[in-house]
Amino acid sequence: MKYVLIIPDGAADERLAELGDQTPFEAADTPNLNKLAMSGRQGTAVTTPEGMPCGSDVCTMSLLGYDPRKYHKGRAPLEAAALGIEMGESDWIFRVNLVTVIDGKMQDHSAGHISSTESKRLLTEFAPRLDLDGVALYPGVSYRNIMIDRSGQRDWGELETTPPHDVPGEPIRKHLPVGGEHAKLLQQLIAESEVFLAEHEINLTRAEMGELPATHFWPWGQGQRPTMPSFESRFGLKGAMITAVDLLAGISAFIDWDRLDVPGQTSYHDNDYAATGEYAIKALDDYDIVCAHVEAPDEAGHAADPATKVASVASIDEHVIGPIHQALEAREAETGEPWRILLLPDHYTLVNTRKHDPTPVPFLMAGHKVHSVLQRTFSEENAGASDLHIDHGHELMEYFLKSGLG
Repeated sequence: MKYVLIIPDGAADERLAELGDQTPFEAADTPNLNKLAMSGRQGTAVTTPEGMPCGSDVCTMSLLGYDPRKYHKGRAPLEAAALGIEMGESDWIFRVNLVTVIDGKMQDHSAGHISSTESKRLLTEFAPRLDLDGVALYPGVSYRNIMIDRSGQRDWGELETTPPHDVPGEPIRKHLPVGGEHAKLLQQLIAESEVFLAEHEINLTRAEMGELPATHFWPWGQGQRPTMPSFESRFGLKGAMITAVDLLAGISAFIDWDRLDVPGQTSYHDNDYAATGEYAIKALDDYDIVCAHVEAPDEAGHAADPATKVASVASIDEHVIGPIHQALEAREAETGEPWRILLLPDHYTLVNTRKHDPTPVPFLMAGHKVHSVLQRTFSEENAGASDLHIDHGHELMEYFLKSGLG
């Protein structure tokens, strides 16, 4: 049996006036998705456990079959693992965004999708100003960076930080780090970064080009290294991850999945969707389960851009869902090997609020011994109308892998 998990990140949404009172899933041209939906089974899954933040770290952990209440120790350690950064058991790891703040309000969580080259230079030049014993900064991809406190002198367990993408348009003074005796150190870091970045030549150049400046470093997502059993030890299957996002690559590292390098893959709508599909198909020769993750719908939601969100969903349908489905059917015809596909977003990303939302996500499961009496096209509403609702999202993976197989 071959298994494929397809994650159109943040694709679920509410109905939007700009789309004729349709959701992006309903508005997009998705013949391949709807073909699978008519032969498969739809349902919903709760990917954000009650009391936990609705983010891709928590939600993707659920989708891959791991209970976040047990295994989630913070978002940043997952991203650090993807970058190959060594972490001790007592280390505290932070995600550090480059953000844009205008008139005291969070304008953009990504500093206008600043390039990795620009971000690395800003981080490297700011590092000597960071007067915190045992603390180091590591450049990541684009606006995403990592900070690690290896001093062993500070307990950040009571600290509360805010994801910048959760507070678009809101005053940052309401969302500065608080809690514990060390929160003021991070507040000071944010204030010092504002002074450092204000007149930096990279920002002056970005202003000349009409691009958003990087105005602050914003630490959040703190945590410590988790311990997770391998996917193969739990399910007996060898897995691979295709993603442009370090967060998902980090989770993969902790469960012993391989991350596959796909040229042209990005987090935005300039992603090479065809390459995502092609590499997923090739990976089926070497792996039992392959995950194809596409970040673009989520970023379009955060940007309040419904047109791009619809276009990204349509591109996933044309270049990822369709080719993978066809390849699995051809493979089965040639070798007799059955298959299953599971497709679902990790969470809702609402265009109207530019935020994540913990509403149970719609999913579609199709393939070997998967049947439904309710034959409808795929949508949030149709998935909600089914009789299959998974209250604990981490249980969906086992259902996908084993249900109906005796």
